[in-house]
Amino acid sequence: MVRPARSTIHQGSLRRGLATLALVLPPLGWLILFFLAPIVLVGMYSVGGLTLYRNDVYLTLDAWSRFLDGSVYLALFWKSVRMALTVSVLAVLLAYPVAYYLALCTKGRKYVLLLFIITPFLTSYLLRLLAWRVILGSHGVVNSFLLWSGMRRAPVEWLLHSPFAVILVLTYVWVPFVCLPIFVTLDTMDRSLLEAAGDLGASRWRTFWRVTFRMSTPGVLAAFAFVFIPTIGEFVTPLLVGGPKGFMFGNAIADLFGPGFDWQTGSVLGVFLLLVVGVVIGIFARSMRLSEVTSR
Repeated sequence: MVRPARSTIHQGSLRRGLATLALVLPPLGWLILFFLAPIVLVGMYSVGGLTLYRNDVYLTLDAWSRFLDGSVYLALFWKSVRMALTVSVLAVLLAYPVAYYLALCTKGRKYVLLLFIITPFLTSYLLRLLAWRVILGSHGVVNSFLLWSGMRRAPVEWLLHSPFAVILVLTYVWVPFVCLPIFVTLDTMDRSLLEAAGDLGASRWRTFWRVTFRMSTPGVLAAFAFVFIPTIGEFVTPLLVGGPKGFMFGNAIADLFGPGFDWQTGSVLGVFLLLVVGVVIGIFARSMRLSEVTSR
């Protein structure tokens, strides 16, 4: 039996290594250039390791101390957390019945209905926000109906430019998206478990709570994370429908890098938000792994 020479084996492994490196380098370089490098630059700017303007202080933690020492920005962050939690809970509560109906109550029409649910994504996000401005405005559809029906003598001012408007619009935006992960987990669930629970005498509510909901927990957690993480840094929706009362943490970051011209404080807020999002992603990832183990 003739064995291949060591040089031939070495050349083959070298070629495979070079081919793998050639495949990995482009996406890795893209991530380093457009994701890791900006984060490093912003982190350096937040501690004065990088300065561009005269007002910037070199190598200082003053911006961090001002932010963490009960500043208005820290209070604004907790306000944004409360609003993001509210939007996430409302979106999941509204999307779950829809996903349940599509996955377990329909047969051949579920994918057609699912297509109708995700149809709003085909429309511009800004166009939908402007439509809500028209609906909630002082002379919008809601106020016009209330004045016409005699239920109100003056327009309802808090419908627009308020935290209520931000929560309402963000919930509307995220509900179709939240349906998808919940629908996937429910659609791939073993239906024989439901039949077994019924044969063992479990009621419909008990079957839902002990079987259906537990099996869909990974999808619910994923849906909650998909809403909470981008909402906590949202700034476009509060800018268009929130007004001063609906101001959020993302708006503060945008203003500090824009009209405020305070890049060091803006970098501190951006790095802090990035760290919080990283911790939240880690918690949700661990929770999803635990829920997958316990649901089996």
